[in-house]
Amino acid sequence: MVSEPRVFGGGASKVLAAEICDYLNLPLGKAETRHFSDRETWVKINENIRGAHVFIVQSTCSPANENLMELLLYVDAAKRASAELVNAVIPYFGYARQDRKDQGRVALSAKLVANLIAAAGVDRILTVDLHSSQIQGFFDIPVDHMYAKPILAERVRQLSKNNGVVVSPDVGGVKLARAYAEILGLPLAIIDKRRPAPNVSEVMNVIGDVKDKNAFILDDLADTAGTIINAAVVIKEKGARRVFACCTHGVFSGDALDRLKKSPIEKILVTNTIPLEKQKGNVTNIEVVTVAPLLGEAIRRIHNNQSVSALFEP
Repeated sequence: MVSEPRVFGGGASKVLAAEICDYLNLPLGKAETRHFSDRETWVKINENIRGAHVFIVQSTCSPANENLMELLLYVDAAKRASAELVNAVIPYFGYARQDRKDQGRVALSAKLVANLIAAAGVDRILTVDLHSSQIQGFFDIPVDHMYAKPILAERVRQLSKNNGVVVSPDVGGVKLARAYAEILGLPLAIIDKRRPAPNVSEVMNVIGDVKDKNAFILDDLADTAGTIINAAVVIKEKGARRVFACCTHGVFSGDALDRLKKSPIEKILVTNTIPLEKQKGNVTNIEVVTVAPLLGEAIRRIHNNQSVSALFEP
């Protein structure tokens, strides 16, 4: 059996990969990424990995295409360096929202990206909070789907002060919000919204009681943040005492952070599946919760052929 896993960090997840290595008490693998003047990507693994179990940590966040290509190149480099197993640790799986043909003549991008990753030579996927669980079926290789719920729920519990309500920002997020509500023993409210155009949402009604409560808006990701901001405004109008937002993936594209800073949201809880060091700037109401222990323990269990699902079983 290989003595220990070898963990490498791509450009998008170098800091997270280092935290995972700290948890595992391992050195971060030596590798480098360069770009030619036309942005063509070049990667190299700078140590011997023959026969090793390799874990490449790389979120396919913005710039999505560049980070995806870097992941594919690292996988190819590891395979050609005779690694025994190559595992792609993708904390944030980009293109996940394009998981259906909801209109004619559009690409099923999530499936295409899954095919690209498998074709590159990945043996196993480790990811966190896919936009929809059925995306696992797009892969013809094993997928370990981790959930940030346990680590985020603990922080929500601390902030709720026994007077909280979990809010789903739309009907599609009810399953996630209900799971948090059951863990925390809190009531559930639902935002009835419509989406007249991509990245545009309008709140219609609030189903449930939020008056005089600490409201927690739950979502798997925040992109333009329009959904959670609109929900926060309406919830505040309905008499909520304090409003918080909680999401796994902080995409925060465009002017999302500036808008969040001016919103009624007192604090936004988000994990570090997507690096926020540069984007966060002077936005003081964002609190980052690390997923490094979660991913580190999953890597340990995968390497030792132990159950990963046991992490979530009572």
